[in-house]
Amino acid sequence: MADKTTTHDAMVARRLRVVRQSKGLSQRELARRTGVGSGTISQIEAMAMQPSVSVLKKILDGVPMDLATFFSFEMAEETAVVYRRGEHVDIGAAGVRYLLVAAGRRNRSLQMLHEFYEPGRDSGRRALSHEGEECAIIVAGTLEVTVGDETFLLGPGDAYYFASATPHRFRNPGPEVCEVISACTPPSF
Repeated sequence: MADKTTTHDAMVARRLRVVRQSKGLSQRELARRTGVGSGTISQIEAMAMQPSVSVLKKILDGVPMDLATFFSFEMAEETAVVYRRGEHVDIGAAGVRYLLVAAGRRNRSLQMLHEFYEPGRDSGRRALSHEGEECAIIVAGTLEVTVGDETFLLGPGDAYYFASATPHRFRNPGPEVCEVISACTPPSF
């Protein structure tokens, strides 16, 4: 049952991102048009929450698109080899940019993100936990990484690698933007 739900969540997330981008809308602009918070739209696209039918309908009214069209349109298989700057999809929230490489590629077995944490921003109040492994290298700034009960302070050139099932959290305690390149398998976004 969990696999079916995860597949459905991924399908809704991907379709919503494709529809929003095809209309040239940012998450904030779609939120402004619909009255649904940009954080909610971000969480739906990141598969952190499954919208109710009424919330999804309210979001689609801002496009505009009906539910039947949303669930039935054909999505082309992305087969690009190169992804240029500006083509990565931002699945982050206020103060945290997560630029997802190859967001439209179905059946990815790897997730790669170019992350930017504004000073004082973090990955969320709750620790993350999901199947797989993840690793990253800090490009600029400082990143506080908490994995289980341990907390580490990393700087440029430092890296992490751990089993993602262990609860983990990220925070920028520094005065400048922290830039990170990360990978996760299997993809959680």
